[in-house]
Amino acid sequence: MKNNAIKLSLYINYFVFAILLNSVGIVILKSQNVYGVDEVQASILEAFKDLPIAIVSFLIASFLPRIGYKKGMLAALALVSLACVGMYFGNSFWTAKLLFATVGVSFAIIKVSVYSVIGLVTSNTKEHGSLMSNIEGVFMFGIALAYFLFPAFNTESDPNAWLNVYWLLAGLSMLSFLFLLRADFQEGNEVPGATVKEDFAQMFLLIAKVLVIVFVVSAFLFVMIEQGIMTWLPTFNERVLELPENVAIMMASILAISLGVGRILAGQLAKRFSWVWVLTVCIFASMAVVIFVLPKAVNAEIGLVETLADVPAIGYAFPLVGLFIAPIYPLLNSVVLSALPKKLHSPMSGLIIIFSALGGTLGSRIIGILFKELGADQAFTYTLIPMGLLLVALFFLKRLTAKEVANA
Repeated sequence: MKNNAIKLSLYINYFVFAILLNSVGIVILKSQNVYGVDEVQASILEAFKDLPIAIVSFLIASFLPRIGYKKGMLAALALVSLACVGMYFGNSFWTAKLLFATVGVSFAIIKVSVYSVIGLVTSNTKEHGSLMSNIEGVFMFGIALAYFLFPAFNTESDPNAWLNVYWLLAGLSMLSFLFLLRADFQEGNEVPGATVKEDFAQMFLLIAKVLVIVFVVSAFLFVMIEQGIMTWLPTFNERVLELPENVAIMMASILAISLGVGRILAGQLAKRFSWVWVLTVCIFASMAVVIFVLPKAVNAEIGLVETLADVPAIGYAFPLVGLFIAPIYPLLNSVVLSALPKKLHSPMSGLIIIFSALGGTLGSRIIGILFKELGADQAFTYTLIPMGLLLVALFFLKRLTAKEVANA
């Protein structure tokens, strides 16, 4: 029962931050339309979100267990509530940068805490993989909600109306704060080293392991794919499919929903099949969607669209790539964490977040440049390159994790 309460707390925290973090694609579109910045300038918002995640993860992950996961998450929720109120009153591209920087700092604390606590409330590899996939699935449903929340507050007659959503987001953050405050949160005493200096040393020692090197490259490649598509899908929908702004944003929810469904399904598949075969099939299917489905969506004659019901079936087809890329990230994370001692889960979580953040920043930046230089109709095709590299990395990771478990 106690573990169930802790798991529910993790779900709620992740859900709130899913909405905030992945509104970046929506704010990128609004920044172009309201604040008058171009594609490359707008893409910097991804860096303001992801670089603080990377930096704070490095600084705090190794000794967060000493501070306390609960205290860390409470501080993160309080900070992000203030940032949401600041965005409402600031109403500028500069304030948007500040918002995402604060969200990035706060999420680094939340994610390290969540990933570490998963190891404390699960007892074996399959249970770990299942809970990891379920939590990441809930995260994706939070993203999907964001694509409906923002349009609900957006009106053509008032360019500032969309900012009212930040009062709701501040309220959700405080609600999560109060729920966590009341939770019976019994933390473990799994710390990486005897001192803070040794905590940092453990992170650097992890970087030297071949298993960790191959893993962080894999995580980097995946997030480059996922964030590159997710961040720019609203813009793709508006520029290529020529959908109205609100419909373009809501259509992007199809990707988030398919990612959520894919991760929940992955939680079940992880209990029955080898993770490497699940992910191999997923990558080949994702490549097939980019090669065969994307060109048809680009060349489709969409016609006049006023609501979601007016969008033809082909408009929904490409975002379904999320079903196939969805299992990759949680299963990769679970595999490497399960292969390591629990006292190394916090520093390893820090490395996961650092390289995920860097992958997200680079992926969004590259797609933004491709959107500007080659056109929105061709930019997503280049995701085939990291997909191919990730496929190769999987088999190295399989051999290395098996060796790590054998030597444990």
